[in-house]
Amino acid sequence: MRQNKNDSIFYNIDWITVLIYVVLVLMGWANIYAAVYNEEHYIITDISQKYGKQMIWIGTAFLIALIVLIIDESFYTAFAYVIYGVFMVLIIAVPFLGREVKGSRSWFRFGDFGLQPAEFMKFATNLAIAKFLSNQNIKIADYKNTIITLLMLFVPMVIIMKLQNETGLAIVFVAFIFTLYREGLSVNYLLLGFLAAILFILALLVNNIVLFAIIGILCSVSLLFIKRSRTNLFLIAVIGIVACGMVKGTSTIYEHLEPHQKIRIDVLLGRGTVDLKKEGYNVNQAKIAIGSGGFAGKGFLHGTQTKYDFVPEQDTDFIFCTVGEEWGFLGSSLVIILQLTLIIRIIFMAERQRSPFSRIYGYGVASVLFFHLTINVGMTIGLAPVIGIPLPFFSYGGSSLWSFTLLLFIFIKLDSHRLQILR
Repeated sequence: MRQNKNDSIFYNIDWITVLIYVVLVLMGWANIYAAVYNEEHYIITDISQKYGKQMIWIGTAFLIALIVLIIDESFYTAFAYVIYGVFMVLIIAVPFLGREVKGSRSWFRFGDFGLQPAEFMKFATNLAIAKFLSNQNIKIADYKNTIITLLMLFVPMVIIMKLQNETGLAIVFVAFIFTLYREGLSVNYLLLGFLAAILFILALLVNNIVLFAIIGILCSVSLLFIKRSRTNLFLIAVIGIVACGMVKGTSTIYEHLEPHQKIRIDVLLGRGTVDLKKEGYNVNQAKIAIGSGGFAGKGFLHGTQTKYDFVPEQDTDFIFCTVGEEWGFLGSSLVIILQLTLIIRIIFMAERQRSPFSRIYGYGVASVLFFHLTINVGMTIGLAPVIGIPLPFFSYGGSSLWSFTLLLFIFIKLDSHRLQILR
């Protein structure tokens, strides 16, 4: 049941969140300018350069934010499944109709500009999950509902990974697990996921035969601490078989990976000797750039690692290196604090929602932003695999900026109307 609305589209907008967004976007623009600075084209609005093009993306992103605020909030609830379906069609179509960029056919090209549907699949999936779980008759704890929700996540994830060869964008969908946990998903799923990740890592570090023996010993020892019954014996046997199957499956999958994918895993896990001129080059140069910034940085446009292109993809995936080198520890900390402040703010806003749809959607926004922040910063300092995902609101590119803007401002719109919904 709703109360009377205020006619202004800016009524009850959370301006603190909007301000943080604008500050992050402008800081990102300044860092893109520094990352690809060209003395012959020093004007930041020069559209022949990436920073000029980013200005266009920023302007259109602000326009998108305004359009999102103009549209009635009920639209996002009513058409959640339609939006999800439209972008599902697009991510299936792009490998056949799109153009290949850096080994990935995941872009629609329009002249000098490109659009990546997989980026927008994040907000579309968030809408669909929020729509499904906000139904009063749906409980995530029910087995069938858990399966349906996970399929809504993993189907686009598999399509993006297999058809478009975009592993980084696909893995982002794992972030929604935190949203499901908030809505009542059993902690056992998180525990199983954590154990599966450990088993995955061990399968790459330890000989399979040795690991099979360890699993067998652990299963045998566990029998000493549980009641011996046919059911428990069967359960232990199934766990052991599944664990051994995962170990074997991990090794098989690893052997069929592309060479560059194997290299990234080997670098992360420290397997063998890493050649800093080849497979270890990206991460090593990123560490050098960030470390060279020291406490206060070298100063704006004075980053030598950045200026002489030692860091690969320094305006996109490795934009944080520019921050670290030119702004130092202080600047890097400021960026991370601003990002975390935005995420915490979103969680706070999500908890004050009266509508389950808005709360679930809000947690999805926070989860996606946190995952992007953690992995992007982590891979530049060697704590996460180099999987190629942008730093929210900082990395160069229209698709990522537009998708993050849509993701955030839909929630800002939903939040602005929270008081019009009676519990």
